[in-house]
Amino acid sequence: MRTTLLFSCILLMLAGCSSDDNRRSNNPFIVNIGFSIQLGNIDALDLQIPSNPVYVPNGGVRGIFVINTGSGLLAWEASDPNHSPNECSTMVIDGIEVVCQCDDAHTYNLFTGQASGEVLDFAMIPYRVEQSGDVIIVSN
Repeated sequence: MRTTLLFSCILLMLAGCSSDDNRRSNNPFIVNIGFSIQLGNIDALDLQIPSNPVYVPNGGVRGIFVINTGSGLLAWEASDPNHSPNECSTMVIDGIEVVCQCDDAHTYNLFTGQASGEVLDFAMIPYRVEQSGDVIIVSN
């Protein structure tokens, strides 16, 4: 009985797990490229202020956005996940949101990665963030 209960609990926990890699590989628009970038002092200083996003152009597919949520850092791909990367798919910061520069102007929240005001097929692609003192490393 104990073994069955333990086995059931383990299966339930595993069924509830998801992977960022699965979210990336299921999106036909964003290619999964390997990268690791260390943010410079200016970017790190800007991220000391909660709700202050930073755009870093030399990481990911079209750059990355990093935001201090007040309880930690989050990093997202800067290319609109609902477009194949092109001249207009790189999003721009608008407060705590980012907006696609294409005609449809998809808008996403940097705290959740979800689209704002509309239902879209894909949410923003998250990246891993590690912070040790003043050093911030973003990777996938």
